Amino acid sequence: MKFLSKPKKSLGQNFLIDQNIINKIINIESIEKKTVLEIGAGYGNLTQKLGTSNTNQIYAVEKDKKLISHLNKSFKNFTNVKIIHDDIFNFIKNKNFSKNVIVFGNLPYNISTQILVYLITLERWPPWYEKLIFMFQKEVADRILGKKKSKDFGRLSILCNWRMEVKKHFDVSNNCFKPKPKINSTVLSFAPKKEVAFNIKNPKNLEMITRIFFSAKRKMINKSFLKLFNNDISIAKDINLQLNQRAEELSNEMFYKITMKYEELFG
Repeated sequence: MKFLSKPKKSLGQNFLIDQNIINKIINIESIEKKTVLEIGAGYGNLTQKLGTSNTNQIYAVEKDKKLISHLNKSFKNFTNVKIIHDDIFNFIKNKNFSKNVIVFGNLPYNISTQILVYLITLERWPPWYEKLIFMFQKEVADRILGKKKSKDFGRLSILCNWRMEVKKHFDVSNNCFKPKPKINSTVLSFAPKKEVAFNIKNPKNLEMITRIFFSAKRKMINKSFLKLFNNDISIAKDINLQLNQRAEELSNEMFYKITMKYEELFG
């Protein structure tokens, strides 16, 4: 594989070239007769497989201007592939998607969590997408999958599990990319929960509360909690929260309850 230009660190460019891995990604979810959004089309290796599948429409979004020229030439004869030169956040904001879109992405390492959080915290729920199929750095995937009392448990896993069913599919060796990154990757899928058990009005409150608690993760939560709730210890009793615990010992559900209580009292 020859590069048109040196891969840009600023865009987190590491291009997946292993055809076996590409096939495994495509086979995670049926895309027949569906609309597909690909985030970061790169040189079009995944786009090529998507384009030869029986899909209705593929939106292949790429920010790099030089790659867009290459993609336009490569897919000029594909009637089901639309190459989009745009920032993914701008494109999603301005595009009125129909339901049941499948989203693929070998996400740029530098903004992978930013993209994921953006898609989890969309105002309209259930969202326009049916499933997200994303590749992350393995250490990021481990944080997404983290369980309480583990070193990987934290803000990202709490946020993901609020609205998503998360599934790990497989790890990917760094040998499957050019240029070769220093670490391995992991492919995860995210299926939106149709019914969300905890009705948090503003996801930013959940992000704020988890940030406060995990900024002092080695310490007991009592000081952080009482500061958050103006020293009203009765609130902890209302939600059956033991204040001598550390943040990593709390369940996902407890963080959701704390957030809902915060919104109930402070809007």
